[in-house]
Amino acid sequence: MTEIIQQTTILKLGLPKGRMSVGIIDLLRDAGISVSASERGYRPLISLPDATAKTLKPQNIIEMLVHGRRDAGFAGADWVRELNADVVEIMDTTLDTVRLVAAVPSGLLVNGSLPSRRLVVTSEYEQIAREWIQNKGLDAEFVRSYGATEVFPPDDADLIIDIVATGATLRANNLVIFETLMTSSTRFYASVAARNDPVRRERIDAIKLLLESVLEARKRVMLEINASINRGIRKKRIGTLSAQLKNGNFRSERRSKNSPNENRMNSRIGTSRARNLYFPSSRLPLIR
Repeated sequence: MTEIIQQTTILKLGLPKGRMSVGIIDLLRDAGISVSASERGYRPLISLPDATAKTLKPQNIIEMLVHGRRDAGFAGADWVRELNADVVEIMDTTLDTVRLVAAVPSGLLVNGSLPSRRLVVTSEYEQIAREWIQNKGLDAEFVRSYGATEVFPPDDADLIIDIVATGATLRANNLVIFETLMTSSTRFYASVAARNDPVRRERIDAIKLLLESVLEARKRVMLEINASINRGIRKKRIGTLSAQLKNGNFRSERRSKNSPNENRMNSRIGTSRARNLYFPSSRLPLIR
């Protein structure tokens, strides 16, 4: 009798190193997916069945997706553009939103324009920078940087192309933004092969649904009010309470049997960050 061995399908995820890491780990955790460091460091344990994870630089995650070595992963849109990568964007987490800008020393501009002399442009983003230089028709030489791009001007470069979040680093180095090239954020990408495979596509879509739910929940507010059932929560009174809370839409429901003397009313108000508010029933004169 021939024994049939069924191989387990594994989803290979790429998790970003650096500034993106904290936001993505928190997002996954809030979605019920835990990520814990392993003895090997770069291969964290992830609580997804039949899935493995590896920590890589965002640009390397994109490269591995292109080559089919990873099935899905998180990286910035800036690296997809830089590498001209053929990957599938699953969703934009909107985390770590930054701008890719051209910045110069504050004294370089003449009436808001670059000087007509030959310039030195430095950046980690070689393809984006060269394309920008060509489109601008600049007489410029490109120098590749490998981090700390902002320290090049004014003595080693005239202009840099780099990402900026708050602009504090640019200001600290006496640089001003000349032009914004693009806006980038942390996004969830998949390889073309994984997206075309029904099993892996289903798993990727399931992760997407979990992450989208968390991001949507973070925009909401839940107001929880506990009141004694003996005082009663009459529908005609809800309107009074609702008016005090800017026309919130309430619903009343019985709590668990562990708290038989209380009712709960939940209200979703606006689109602020999520938080819970609790009020003792003795402090709710509006619903007596």
